[in-house]
Amino acid sequence: MKLTIDGLRGREAWAAAGITLPGYDVTQTAERSVKAPAWVHFGIGNIFRIFIGSIADRLLEEGYMDTGITCAETFDEEIVDKIYRPYDNLVLSVILRNDGTQDRKVFGCFAEAVKASEDRERLKEIFRGKSLQMVSFTITEKGYALRDASGGYLPAVRQDIAEGPDKARTAIGIVAAMLLERYRAGGFPIALVSMDNCSRNGERLRDAVLEIADKWVKSGFAGADYPGWLSDEAQVAFPWTMIDKITPRPEPQIQAALEEAGVEDMDIVITAKQTYIAPFANAEGPQYLVIEDSFPNGRPALEKAGVYMTDRETVRKSERMKVTACLNPIHTALAPYGCVLGFAYFADEMKDPQLAKLAEKVGFGEGMEFVEDPGILSPQAFIEECLYERFPNPYLGDTPQRIAVDTSQMVGIRFGETIKACVRKYGSAERLQGIALAIAGWLRYLLAIDDAGKPFELSPDPMNDELQAQVREAVGSAEKAHSALAPILSNASVFGSDLYEAGLGNTIEKLFIEETAGPGAVRRTLTRCL
Repeated sequence: MKLTIDGLRGREAWAAAGITLPGYDVTQTAERSVKAPAWVHFGIGNIFRIFIGSIADRLLEEGYMDTGITCAETFDEEIVDKIYRPYDNLVLSVILRNDGTQDRKVFGCFAEAVKASEDRERLKEIFRGKSLQMVSFTITEKGYALRDASGGYLPAVRQDIAEGPDKARTAIGIVAAMLLERYRAGGFPIALVSMDNCSRNGERLRDAVLEIADKWVKSGFAGADYPGWLSDEAQVAFPWTMIDKITPRPEPQIQAALEEAGVEDMDIVITAKQTYIAPFANAEGPQYLVIEDSFPNGRPALEKAGVYMTDRETVRKSERMKVTACLNPIHTALAPYGCVLGFAYFADEMKDPQLAKLAEKVGFGEGMEFVEDPGILSPQAFIEECLYERFPNPYLGDTPQRIAVDTSQMVGIRFGETIKACVRKYGSAERLQGIALAIAGWLRYLLAIDDAGKPFELSPDPMNDELQAQVREAVGSAEKAHSALAPILSNASVFGSDLYEAGLGNTIEKLFIEETAGPGAVRRTLTRCL
């Protein structure tokens, strides 16, 4: 069995393998989508394919939508050539239940895959079309960044500003350029929907696009009225969202099981940019998507596929609940320790007495005090599901190494919001000892030496080189630790505030010193503290 349009014709063999095929005509869906695109998505990796894809697939199956998604990639275009086009844009979804069972289904909702660098004219054609209703994004938090830690423009952003829309290379630059095409073609309304784990993600996307647009106006690349159109949310909306689904890298055991069932060519690909991806995608069952219902050109019936459509304030509370208290801070607290202590899977960390206590301390003990109930989801039920059902799922195959990717881009949200809330309430965040331990663990992780004294490879992060050089200078004495760590811990661009002013900086220094006192020091520190 081959995961191609022709390969789906032998439906009996797929059914015998326990794999459900699309109930709609994939070819006709793609043809309609190419002719009149309604939905474009940027950032076409694993979570998009298995989560956003499941929404579109369900709407197609149930007749609420008759076109699919145009898949656009700006960062790692290698996946278009290796994962999308050879498989006719199909994906095999594998849902991993914590009882060991699996749900397998082929999604045929991806109409076409375009590379922003090579297929720019096609992108322009799509954005000029009145049929386009929404553009969604899973480009990760760093995809929205225009500046580095010092406040200056990133080199690629500076180049986009200087060279203008026709040569834009960054995701934000390309989107701003495509919106300029839409404006010039008639200014049809549209919604741009960030689905990334960023606080106030819609606002962050809007601000970034407007900043690029303003620079282009000043340089003569765009007319003075372009930013005014972008700023009018009755024309160009930037809904806020909260998204949640744990989506690990493709699991070799899943590949082997699919090949044993008769599915061919299921090889896992590691691209030159270190994207781990395969013709299949594996993930947990639970998934949550909350979206502000602001779509000036209409939208698919997303609520029919389990999406919570609501107002901005409810989205804000849902996002704060998940990103700053109930899920992501626990991930970010445990993942660096998992790497330093040699854990292969995150589920195994949840069996570790100290790490399980750290998870509860960061979540229940510290984050939950500052959570506002969004009403549509129960914070108590949500965090209990995370701690006692989702995180311990032994079949999920999620790794601390995956979760530790881009930690520098996340700590300011995942810990920083609780720190600021604690300071507002108590005048100091010194009581947040679990978060202090988590930040110290991340700094210890940056040494790239495990607790037995052996080197390991850090997960990708745009600040790895800069931070690692500073942290290495912090080992050896209290004086060295303070001198080297103070520029990091006082950096509000990283943490959202100066951690010394918040009452945590000195505590984190002491924990770091304790955790760098030779082999076994990390475990001893965790045992003492927890």
